[in-house]
Amino acid sequence: MHETATARDHVDVLIVGAGLSGIGTAWHLQQGQPGKSYAILEARGASGGTWDLFRYPGIRSDSDLSTFAYGFKPWTGAKAIADGPEILRYLRDTAADAGIDEHIRYEHRVVGAAWSSADALWTITAERADTGETVTLTAGWLFCASGYYRYDEGFTPGFPGIGDFDGQVIHPQHWPEDFDAEGKRVVVIGSGATAVTLVPALAKEGAQVTMLQRSPSYVMSLPERDVIADKLRAWFGDARGHQLTRKKNIWQQRKVYSFCQKHPKLARRLIRKLTEKQLPEHLDVDTHFNPSYDPWDQRLCAVPDGDLFRAFRKGQADVVTDKIDTFTPGGVRLASGKELEADVVVTATGLNLLLFGGMELEVDGTPVSIPDTMAFRGMMLSGVPNFAFAIGYTNSSWTLKVDLVCQHLNRILSHMDAHGLASAVPVHDATMEQRPLLDFSAGYVQRALDRMPKQGTGAPWHLAMDYAEDVAHLRAGPVTDPALRFGPKPVAGLADLELAA
Repeated sequence: MHETATARDHVDVLIVGAGLSGIGTAWHLQQGQPGKSYAILEARGASGGTWDLFRYPGIRSDSDLSTFAYGFKPWTGAKAIADGPEILRYLRDTAADAGIDEHIRYEHRVVGAAWSSADALWTITAERADTGETVTLTAGWLFCASGYYRYDEGFTPGFPGIGDFDGQVIHPQHWPEDFDAEGKRVVVIGSGATAVTLVPALAKEGAQVTMLQRSPSYVMSLPERDVIADKLRAWFGDARGHQLTRKKNIWQQRKVYSFCQKHPKLARRLIRKLTEKQLPEHLDVDTHFNPSYDPWDQRLCAVPDGDLFRAFRKGQADVVTDKIDTFTPGGVRLASGKELEADVVVTATGLNLLLFGGMELEVDGTPVSIPDTMAFRGMMLSGVPNFAFAIGYTNSSWTLKVDLVCQHLNRILSHMDAHGLASAVPVHDATMEQRPLLDFSAGYVQRALDRMPKQGTGAPWHLAMDYAEDVAHLRAGPVTDPALRFGPKPVAGLADLELAA
């Protein structure tokens, strides 16, 4: 359903983005704050976010669906690691079942938001892609659920000679609908989750694929189906089975991550041994699958039922670890002098980060410099009132963090209603030591650290990457904090605004 925003629209909470985070936020808001109005502004013409945008072969989650799915809606699919269309269907079913899709306004890209302390009000400006109009809304709270990367442009390094290549160059973020892999020689540049997904999928479609990586990543084979989850659902039903599986997998994730952090050398040896068993004899594990960094310094790549290794063993795919010297008309020449012939080159080289959908924030006439802010409880920005956002875990399922953030937002809203308050703004201690928001060595993160908020060395300014720690702070801990300043309702404010559900 498409709604049209007008200059007189006002909602209690405006959500930016109709993907995984935005739909989850709306559900929690409806459950926890049933009397509050809200709308979702979505820049694109469809819901689903990442799972609608990415259409490349084999696209799937890199987390199990018991934790990647919402805690409130059971995942009943057969696969524990599910493909993109299944996830998209799950998201849209969630929105439809809860009536959330009736609140989504498509083709509305938020370009700016200005806070007025005098009115305790956000004024949000959005551009409509379908009509070219600029529309304005007001809101008591602004929740950014737009993810962290640019939807219109993926990251491709400036490869020498790429303009000389006679074949087709494709970035996975912009996959052509009519692409036919049958019989083609395809070079996939990259070693991350996208590359290890594409290689076996393209091989299955009849291509001869080479994964070209500058340096190795950790690749772990995981069962595509979760036998224990199947049994729990059969014994206890979908809802209870989902919750039990979710607890089991959260515990497993935390134990694996903790083990890798505490015993990196042993973890490296175990992963190496498991990988070596699955490789054909002609592929050396230390050359191609023994990274220079420790496990979980970057996210581990999961391959369901070892499909990547199976493609190597069948001779449908190969892996080459080398640097690119230059593109040639017929392929890619490497630093070693070897040339990889190719009809198609896929640049699975990562994302361009874009926080808060690129919107410009302003507080009482002063522009907000995002790098000069600090993240409060991993969900608000210092000096920015009534603003919250969702950024998931780098070491676990994104959705686990989103659920906790939304639950905590409901607690803040209830506290404000109970005490007649209109605003909440984190104010950080200028003497606190600051650190990068994400302690993660992945290239797409490192390229954008100077544009991100900072974090501190302790709560509430520490960005937790541990689910149990976040449960303690966001679900069970107090709403009030010396660093979170609440303000009263203005004398003249919302009463004369026309409310729109």
